[in-house]
Amino acid sequence: MGVSVQQSSGVGEQARSAMLDDLVVFRGAFYDCLTLRADALFELTDAVLCADGPVSTLVGLTLTAEHRRGHGALYDGLGSGRIEVERLRRSLVSLPVPRDGQGRITLAVDVSPWLRPDAATSPDRSFCHVYGRGKGQAQMVPGWPYSFVAALEPGRTSWTALLDAVRLGPGDDATAVTAAQLREVIQRLQHAGQHKPGDADVLLVFDAGYDVTRLAFLLADLPVELLGRLRSDRVFCFPAPPRPPSTPGRPSKHGPEFALADIDTQPEPDAITLTDTHRYGTARACAWNQLHPRLTHRAAWESHDGPLPLIEGSIIRLQVERLPGDRHPKPVWLWSSRPELTTSELNRLWQSFLRRFDLEHTFRFLKQTLGWTRPRIRTPDQGQRWTWIIVAAHTQLRLARHLTQDLRRPWEKPITEPHRLTPARIRRGFRNLRLKATLPASAPKPSRPGPGRPPGSKNHQPTHRHDVGKNATAMPIKAKTG
Repeated sequence: MGVSVQQSSGVGEQARSAMLDDLVVFRGAFYDCLTLRADALFELTDAVLCADGPVSTLVGLTLTAEHRRGHGALYDGLGSGRIEVERLRRSLVSLPVPRDGQGRITLAVDVSPWLRPDAATSPDRSFCHVYGRGKGQAQMVPGWPYSFVAALEPGRTSWTALLDAVRLGPGDDATAVTAAQLREVIQRLQHAGQHKPGDADVLLVFDAGYDVTRLAFLLADLPVELLGRLRSDRVFCFPAPPRPPSTPGRPSKHGPEFALADIDTQPEPDAITLTDTHRYGTARACAWNQLHPRLTHRAAWESHDGPLPLIEGSIIRLQVERLPGDRHPKPVWLWSSRPELTTSELNRLWQSFLRRFDLEHTFRFLKQTLGWTRPRIRTPDQGQRWTWIIVAAHTQLRLARHLTQDLRRPWEKPITEPHRLTPARIRRGFRNLRLKATLPASAPKPSRPGPGRPPGSKNHQPTHRHDVGKNATAMPIKAKTG
């Protein structure tokens, strides 16, 4: 039994009414995107939102009051249903998108796999790099990797706005797929009026493992700036020094090297900021401008026609005084697609990168609470439907963020700031809010179950077993704990 605490987040009645309208409109738009087995899929989504506790099994969702159909309808909806994904994507970007204090949209991109090590009959599985609990305990586990794009909020929070999800196939180039995915998301934001000419460029934030310099080259025609984490063994180059006149030979393309692991190659930074933080002590950020990687006609650039480009940017080194459990924290190296960084831009960028870790909370909530990776689904199409159901459920929780009551357990600490409620606490009260929202699903019709397979008969058509594909890319597909 929970203790009901009325929301008092300072949101006026007019604003709450507008938020409820957004929720009602999105639920209606989501139902319109379900073009086959719509009622079964919609009630399945409501069951995910209103189930008591974390989702552990699919068949357990049929026991909720919100799911008025049997387990056969549930499996039939996932197996034979249809979702217009492009229409649902347009509905997601038409909702209010989080922005920072300057009105800038910040998008985070990361991969989270749906591990399927024992699903030999499931096609299109890839080897996913999974971190173990101990040092050197990483391993490769078969699964379906998904690339998510989410809009980040300013400040520390557990909330993100999921905008897109794409499954990476065994033979896909992860960088090319990510570039195409981001291009489509930016174009949808522009068509929805979320980003207009003259607005600040959209900031794209990446963790280590992405080829952020190649992504900057592929997305150079879009109003975006990129910020990505670098490995500590990378080497960059300064611009070539001026060439004296009448010097024979081919002009130099690269200047002095800048090795992240060699302090002797690092001159005085072009910008320095010192920020006092409550948790990490003094944060020192340094920036070096106009640095580019030395590209060669290998790997991703093997098929590039003509001379290789010079992709200039800035290198940022972030060093904090302390970390929880680490007396001597190592610096974090970042690469920005801006060739010139000022002190104010340097502060904005490294603080925006810290918000990227909010996406980790979203992955953990999707897996541990909403049960994204719990079902043992066979085909990738069924996994695609279930993934978008989870995305739609998470979006409804975000829209209901200031509309539900905090049903606190007696042993839980009260939250003095209602706007700080986590997605799990909002989900706890969504069942009461659901009655005020639209319920487009029709009542189930009475029917009888089919005869099924005759008793004693054997299956003479065994399911085909698929080998695990190998992902042809240098970017590791990392599993998110949760």
